[in-house]
Amino acid sequence: MNTPARRTVTLALLLFAALPVLAHEAVSPHRPIAVQMYSLRNAGPLDQQLKIVHDAGVDAVETVGTQGVSAAELKQLLDRYSIRAISSHVQLAELRKDLDGVVAFNRSIGNTTLVVPYLDAKDRPTDAAGWTALGKELGAIAKQVRAKGMRLAYHNHDFELVDFNGRTGLELLFAAAGPDLQTELDLAWVARAGLDPAVMLGKFRGRLFAVHAKDNAAKGQAEDEGGFAAVGQGVLDWRAILPAAAAAGVHWYILEHDQPRDPAKVIQTGADYLREHLSPRLPASAQR
Repeated sequence: MNTPARRTVTLALLLFAALPVLAHEAVSPHRPIAVQMYSLRNAGPLDQQLKIVHDAGVDAVETVGTQGVSAAELKQLLDRYSIRAISSHVQLAELRKDLDGVVAFNRSIGNTTLVVPYLDAKDRPTDAAGWTALGKELGAIAKQVRAKGMRLAYHNHDFELVDFNGRTGLELLFAAAGPDLQTELDLAWVARAGLDPAVMLGKFRGRLFAVHAKDNAAKGQAEDEGGFAAVGQGVLDWRAILPAAAAAGVHWYILEHDQPRDPAKVIQTGADYLREHLSPRLPASAQR
């Protein structure tokens, strides 16, 4: 056999041997796990923070605004670690002031979901009418965002979960906002408000972009960490929460810890727990 023919046969044999591996990768199940970058704000430069995400086996993040860099630099760093931005926390004031600029930045890094992460004290409603009015405003912004090919979500703490005649402020907000506004339900804050995360998930069925997957430590523990714990290491009942989240149609499970002593360990522990307990999903291309 001449040399060119031998090379052809060798290449064909190598390709044939690789086909099972390639086929497996094409339909490899995916667990929709991401990391909220706020958890890593004290873990060194942005490059090091993203390396922690990568080393934990996670390939998606939720950014905090611009992360203090240009869109080009952020995209370059994300690409370096094969990580994609699936959402970004953007303050309400920024959305009110420069929605076009926010959309342009996020489009440049490949992100299509904006999340209102927190309300300053001056923006927090104090009665049912106020929560309804805020919901209408966010619904209007969500429509603008949708027209630009993106979506808007809202992330809660505990102050939205005050009861007004049988409905929380959060429920009033979403009822007024309409279907364009999505939910990012922070499960630890729901529990801190004295409510059952599994029950609350059911109330937002069909409009849950994501949950913030974080845990609360037992009372009196981890006080130097704000009383939070790595996912699966605290008091939340994940055996009830995860099935309820799946039934409610949650798209993403975003790991977060507000004050971690060891950010890398918290992310690795949480990612390992979710990988073990979440049902894998096939990529869209494999489901056709």
